[in-house]
Amino acid sequence: MSVVVVTDSTATLPADLAEEQGIVVVPLQVVIGAQVHDEGSEGATPEVVAQALRDFVPVSTSRPSPAALVEVYERLARDGADEIVSIHLSGEMSGTFESAQLAAQQVDVPVHCVDSRQVGVATGFAALSAVEALRAGASAVEAADVARHRAAAASSLFYVDTLEYLRRGGRIGAAAAILGGALAVKPLLCIEDGKVANLERVRTAARALSRLEDLAVEAAGESSVDVCVAHLANPERAGALADKLSVRLADQLEGREVWCGELGAVLGAHVGPGMVAVCVAPR
Repeated sequence: MSVVVVTDSTATLPADLAEEQGIVVVPLQVVIGAQVHDEGSEGATPEVVAQALRDFVPVSTSRPSPAALVEVYERLARDGADEIVSIHLSGEMSGTFESAQLAAQQVDVPVHCVDSRQVGVATGFAALSAVEALRAGASAVEAADVARHRAAAASSLFYVDTLEYLRRGGRIGAAAAILGGALAVKPLLCIEDGKVANLERVRTAARALSRLEDLAVEAAGESSVDVCVAHLANPERAGALADKLSVRLADQLEGREVWCGELGAVLGAHVGPGMVAVCVAPR
């Protein structure tokens, strides 16, 4: 029996890794000005989005339509898939999971939809775990459960220079954004129950990054973990943080590298330039 894992572009999986693992990635869309682009290297890139935000060009995002996912599922069925595990970013922050559910009802192949309740590479780690489970002999239902559990165990922590972009996208309230700006604080945020939640507020960017490092180490505990540092237009700080976590979490990483790279365009549109995030995912 052939089971295929599908995820969306916000999972931030490198294209070569997704291809190697047989994961099918469905793009979300980014609207820059009046132009609609698929997220990805041939469409909306993090660099393009960061520059548009700096230039005050309107930027918004859009989920894939149910029809687009139906097309993907039907193509996979024609290519031999007997079942599909479709893993997506939090349904609290995007309609992508809903599109997957609606599409699943319109195709003959069984589709097991997973709301990761996460964003970014935490969703990607969940998709990779589903593939690993399938290769170990798990059923599609079991692989979907593995993905849910991996996502639930992950910690997604991030620092933003300003709350303004999250406010524009409706991910936090206007009052919280105004308060943060008035106090000139640097917010540390997390994903909690599928939503963006305040974690701590500190006074300087340097202190925020130092605290992010400590929080990531605390989240890892003594577990074997995968770790990813992501950023939008902030490679120096992200690289420095990745280097520090590589040292402090060497035992828990068990020889694996800390991934470090730029956040995807869709998520970047909501957090703005300067953001640095850490995902710690117990294995």
